[in-house]
Amino acid sequence: MNERPDGNLALRVHMMPKHTNAFGTIFGGVILSLIDQAGFDEARNHGLHRYVTVAFERVIFLKPVYTGDVVSLYTHLIDSGTSSLKIGVEVYADRYNSTETVKVTSGSLTMVSVDNQGRPVPYKSPSTLTSDREREA
Repeated sequence: MNERPDGNLALRVHMMPKHTNAFGTIFGGVILSLIDQAGFDEARNHGLHRYVTVAFERVIFLKPVYTGDVVSLYTHLIDSGTSSLKIGVEVYADRYNSTETVKVTSGSLTMVSVDNQGRPVPYKSPSTLTSDREREA
């Protein structure tokens, strides 16, 4: 199988020995962390704010990921509220020992845009981010 999903390529990461679990495959927590990062990347496409993850929904580990695989995370917007974005993420692995690409994980997460004090703000509102220079002034 060498399919690629629709969506935005948010992240590509080469899996290293430090990412393995006790069974010699990539630890599921590493993949969850990458899903969180990819979700943030997608959220930033919809508004320049701080985003916090409020939920992971239905993450399914379909196949193992191995040391040496290159994982690619693709994102798409599933739904939105005023300050929240539900983002779908599909994870594919380019196998280290072949030309095969396989879907290894899928899931979704909800992110909320927040202001400097951590209060929800509409993600379509003007950016609440300030630069280091503005903070120093």
